[in-house]
Amino acid sequence: MIKRPKTNWMKISKLALLYLLLIGVACIFIGPFLWLLSTAFKSNSQDVFSFPPSFIPKPAVIDHFIEAWTAIPFPRYLLNSFLLIIIMVPAHIFLTALTAYPLARMNFPGRNFIFYAIIATMFLPEEGKLVPLYIIVEKLGLVDSWWGLILPGLVGGFSIFLMRQSYLAIPKEIEEAAIIDGCGPFRVWWSIILPLTRPTLAALSVFAFISVWNSFMWPLIILKDDSLFPISLGLAYLSGTFGTDVKTMAAGVVISLVPVIIFYIAMQRHFVSGLQGSIKG
Repeated sequence: MIKRPKTNWMKISKLALLYLLLIGVACIFIGPFLWLLSTAFKSNSQDVFSFPPSFIPKPAVIDHFIEAWTAIPFPRYLLNSFLLIIIMVPAHIFLTALTAYPLARMNFPGRNFIFYAIIATMFLPEEGKLVPLYIIVEKLGLVDSWWGLILPGLVGGFSIFLMRQSYLAIPKEIEEAAIIDGCGPFRVWWSIILPLTRPTLAALSVFAFISVWNSFMWPLIILKDDSLFPISLGLAYLSGTFGTDVKTMAAGVVISLVPVIIFYIAMQRHFVSGLQGSIKG
C-alpha cells in the first residue's frame, strides 16, 4: 500500500502569510495611484474627499482630461519632455558607460581616488548642488536655454557606480582575448564589453527616463521661457490655474504618467536582471 506524503501545513501557512503581506504592501503602494485615477474620472457632483473613500466613479467622465489638455499648452509641454528624453537619455547612457569603463577595467594612478570622489557626490543633497550649478551655467551664458537644462544631467554618480559594478562582473579573459586579436581599448569597450552589459543599460535607461521626466527643481530655476517648459513644470502651471479643482489636476497627472508606465512595462524584463547583475558584480 502506497502512503501519500502528508501535507506540510506549516509551510503552506507561512507561504499564505507571505503572500498576504506582499498583497498588503502592494495595496499601500498602489492605493494613491488608484485614488488619483478614480479622482480624474469622477464627475463634479461626486465628492473626492468622502470617507470611507470611494474608488469607483459614478458616473465616469473624461471632461477633466479634456479640460487639462486644453487649459494649458499640454501638447507643447509633452513634446518638450519627449525631446529632452531623446537627447538626454542616450547621451547619459553613453557618457556614463564610457566613464565607468576605465574605472573598472584599467589601471592608472588615482583611479580609486576618482571613483571615491564620484561616489561622494551621491551623498550630497540635490538642493546643495543647485547654487554652484546655477553659477556655472550663468557664467557660460546658458540660463533659460535647453543647454543649461541638459548639460548638468548628462552624468551621475549612481549611474557610474552601477555601470562599474556591471563591468567588474565580466571575466577578464574576454577582454584579454579581444586585445590579443588586435582590438584597441575603445573597440574592446564598444564591441565586446558594452554589449555584455545590456541588462544594466536597460536599468539605467529606466532610471534616466524617470529622472528626466520628473525633474522639477532644476528646470524651475534655469528656465524662464514657458515655451521651453517640460511636463513637470507644466503640471505646476496647471496646479496654479486649477488650484482648487483637484479632479482636473489629477487628470493632468494621469496623462503625464502614461509615457512613464509604458516605458517601464517595455523595459521591465531587463530592469530586474540588470540590477541583479550590477549588485552581484
